[in-house]
Amino acid sequence: MLLGLLPGIEVVGAAADGEEAVRLVAQHAPDVVLMDLRMPRCDGVEATRLIRAQHPGTEVVVLTTYADDDSLFAALQAGARGYLTKDAGAEEIARAIADVRAGAAGLSPQVQRRLLERLAGPPAPAAPPAAAALDPVAPPPQHRSTQQLPDGLTAREAEVLALIADGLSNAEIAEALFVSPATVKTHINNLFAKTAVRDRAQAVSYAFRHGLSRGSQTD
Repeated sequence: MLLGLLPGIEVVGAAADGEEAVRLVAQHAPDVVLMDLRMPRCDGVEATRLIRAQHPGTEVVVLTTYADDDSLFAALQAGARGYLTKDAGAEEIARAIADVRAGAAGLSPQVQRRLLERLAGPPAPAAPPAAAALDPVAPPPQHRSTQQLPDGLTAREAEVLALIADGLSNAEIAEALFVSPATVKTHINNLFAKTAVRDRAQAVSYAFRHGLSRGSQTD
C-alpha cells in the first residue's frame, strides 16, 4: 500500500514467500524487488540469491525487522543492493529504490555505520598515555595536509568522506559543514570520481582503509 502511494513507482506484484517472489520476477521483470527476510518455504536471502543469479537486471532492497549481523551480511552477500529496517519512512524507502535503480547502494545510515564497524574489527590496543606527548608537533589525523591525502582528495572532500562514513545524509552533511546540499553533492561527485568508488557503501570502506573515517582516527 505504501509503495503504491509513492510517485514514480508502479507495483506489479506481491508475493507471500520467496518462491513466489522468484516466479513473479520471472513473469514481470521488475526493476526492484522489496524483499522481506523471514518467510516460509524460501527465505529472503535464498530468494535474493536466486533472483540475482537468474535475473541480474532486477535489484533487491531488503526491508526487514531484523538488523542483526547474520541477517545483514547474508543478505548483502546474496546480492541485495539495499538494506532497510521496517522503521524506515516512505522517503527513505523511495530513496533506496531510486539509488539501487541508479546503480548505487540503498543502505540506511545505521547499516552503513554497522558495515564500518564490521570492517574495523576489534579495536587496536590503546597507546600508553605518555605516547601522545612524544611528538607534540604531529598534527592529529583529521588535520592531515592535502599532500598527505590519497588520490588527490582535498581537505574538504576528505571531511565530507568522513561524514559519509559516520552515516550522515547529504542534508545532514550540509548542515554540519554550513554549506548547501548542492555543494555537498558536488564534493561527493568529485571524491567518488577521484577514489573510483561507485556508492556510499564503497566510500565507507575506502574511508576506513585510508584512515579517513573519524572512527579510524580515534585510536
